[in-house]
Amino acid sequence: MHSNYQVCSLIVQVKSERMSAVSEKIARFSNCEVAISSPENGKLIVVVEGQGSRALLDTIDLVRDIEGVLDVSLVYHQQDDQGEENYETQSS
Repeated sequence: MHSNYQVCSLIVQVKSERMSAVSEKIARFSNCEVAISSPENGKLIVVVEGQGSRALLDTIDLVRDIEGVLDVSLVYHQQDDQGEENYETQSS
């Protein structure tokens, strides 16, 4: 089976009084992890994983829509086509 695993990291700028609530809400998303929290700067580093770019984009939109989020910036993105060796072997 051929699948497209993707991971990205985001810098999420948050109103300082909403840091805790935003962090908790992001942590509830099954494909997200708050890797670093910097309350003094109002920033979170968030890692998002998913099968395909649509899953990542949908999650980024969900994060952007959380009350207290000021800005979301994509800072890293990687994709890995898993199962490609099996696909090539079966095609030969």
